[in-house]
Amino acid sequence: MRTVAATSALAPNYHPLPVTLATGEGSWVTDTAGRRYLDLLAGYSALNFGHRHPALVAAAHAQLDRLTLTSRAFDHELLEPFAQALVGLVGPLLTGTSHLVLPMNTGAEAVETAIKAVRKWGYEVRGVPADRATIVVADGNFHGRTTTIVSFSSDPDARRGFGPFTPGFVTVPYGDAAALAAAIDETTVAVLLEPVQGEQGVVVPPSDYLPAVRRACDDAGVLLVADEIQSGLGRTGSTLACERFEVQPDLVTLGKALGGGIMPVSAVVGRADVLEVLTAGTHGSTFGGNPLACAVGIAVVDLLTPGTLQARARTLGELVADHLADLMDRELLSGMRTIGLWAGLDVAPSVPGGPASGRELCERLLARGVLAKDTHGGTIRLAPPLTIDPADLHEALTHLTAALTTP
Repeated sequence: MRTVAATSALAPNYHPLPVTLATGEGSWVTDTAGRRYLDLLAGYSALNFGHRHPALVAAAHAQLDRLTLTSRAFDHELLEPFAQALVGLVGPLLTGTSHLVLPMNTGAEAVETAIKAVRKWGYEVRGVPADRATIVVADGNFHGRTTTIVSFSSDPDARRGFGPFTPGFVTVPYGDAAALAAAIDETTVAVLLEPVQGEQGVVVPPSDYLPAVRRACDDAGVLLVADEIQSGLGRTGSTLACERFEVQPDLVTLGKALGGGIMPVSAVVGRADVLEVLTAGTHGSTFGGNPLACAVGIAVVDLLTPGTLQARARTLGELVADHLADLMDRELLSGMRTIGLWAGLDVAPSVPGGPASGRELCERLLARGVLAKDTHGGTIRLAPPLTIDPADLHEALTHLTAALTTP
């Protein structure tokens, strides 16, 4: 059994890097000792627009002076405008002609909501026998940490000690469309996938994978649910990552960046004929769609509507991809994957003087004033704010090169 340090009142469910942050603005944060750092994690994409974006802070401040919470027992004046704005941004990227929004708070709540919706749709519309619904998922997935979601995780750390697990999920290899199609049967109600697997290390599937998944869902008459909580809202160089593969899901889960790094805001957006199965009393959230969350969410949609941030992510992402490709040519990395302004890179422990793990590389970057995060031992992820200055990004990549060769 792990013990907690006597000076800490926190449960030990995180192992953060040894830095305590106090302030942040744009792509920069400052610790309690006054040292500045470039943030290349951006809250796992929750800070796509940087720390304290002026438009988002202004929206939050204005709403704080008016109304912050009603619960869903009552409507408020921003709930419908938020839903309309989100449908306007995302609806054209989905199947169907009529779309609804179901607002929640965290990404895991959005995924749980989608699971409930597709199961109920499966029973009421597809005709699956009661309590027999299954959902096809992918190996290596990360959709959250609730007990139902970790039931279909393949990460032993996420599962160990948390059983018994929720049934109703069929796991297939990520990127294998044939295996996915073969797993669909008369009990299947949906396929739930990340278009790009973020926690796994920014794993980008083959270009023909998602189109083949879409065809398999259409052939079987089941739903395609895209978890775009990390990949969505500009990160991959488009509003949704699915756009990069020319695929339209039936439902999409959004979170993280939807709250602009200010509020936990999430939502399921999708076909009206699916989401309308969740009638009064069947699902809800006290804080979901609260006035403060809606104010920030509307401001986020306003930032993304022109498309300039998405285009910026593509342009800056090319700079990152070129730099990482050069590191690969120099054999300083054992692997790299990029899409938009999002990258996963694998350390090469055999490099003389190089880091032995992703954690060590992140610690070396921290010493150089750059924040990043490791995953699965030998991999780190880079997800700078979409607003990062190109000169700052270049500086961070220069520090990355140094950290790969010098302790």
